[in-house]
Amino acid sequence: MRRTTLVALCLAATTTAALAGCQSGQDGGGSGSSASASAPKASAPADPFAGLTGAQIADRAVEATTGARSLRMTGDVPDDESGGTISIDLAMDRQGECAGTMSLDGQGEAELIKTGSTLYMKYDEKFLRAQSEGEPAADTDAAVAMLAGKWTKMAATGQDAKDLAGFCDLDTMLGEMEGAGQDVTRGKSATVGGTPALVLTEKDGADRNTLYVATEGKPYLLRFDSASEEDPGTMTFSAYDEPVAAKAPAGQVLDLDALGG
Repeated sequence: MRRTTLVALCLAATTTAALAGCQSGQDGGGSGSSASASAPKASAPADPFAGLTGAQIADRAVEATTGARSLRMTGDVPDDESGGTISIDLAMDRQGECAGTMSLDGQGEAELIKTGSTLYMKYDEKFLRAQSEGEPAADTDAAVAMLAGKWTKMAATGQDAKDLAGFCDLDTMLGEMEGAGQDVTRGKSATVGGTPALVLTEKDGADRNTLYVATEGKPYLLRFDSASEEDPGTMTFSAYDEPVAAKAPAGQVLDLDALGG
């Protein structure tokens, strides 16, 4: 499975924007009777992937995931430019609505909302100061005074916003997913966010990837672990087909487009 959409694209888009944007328990068994015939045992859940190879299961996961109307992506990915780590938590849908947070190396946090054709961002002071490293102290102080803790907005099609706004496009995010290769091995059962899953191990040259595929409901991809030396990282996927809470923030919002003239 290509990591372009799951990791690399996420990394590239988030980094660009950051630099530019200054989820069953089992019932206890009753006591057994003294009858000679033992009570029937509960049957194990049917294997939804019985008879399928690892590659076939991975392909089903890709098909289900790319057909989702919305999802939430959470995880940490490397930042090639700084050598640090980008943390994201974003929900997005097919209409381009998007909401969540991102940070770089734990240096503060930026909140993001995209609704309609407008991108809203709110930065904390720590984030602003980290992104302004190397700038004159007076300029950094001015940016903090103007932006810290305040919602800003700009057109999602503008030069400074279009990369991140494009990242909120679920069609784009899922459009490059492809089926896995043939070297995919079925593993043990697991749970991801409380959802039962089957673990798949994929070998792609020297890379080793681990996929967690839902075994209840649609076979959505629930988690993707990359052990690649170049692009290590983990992404978790949840909230499939749920509404995205992307609403314009209430109160005063600073219009960055107007400030830019």
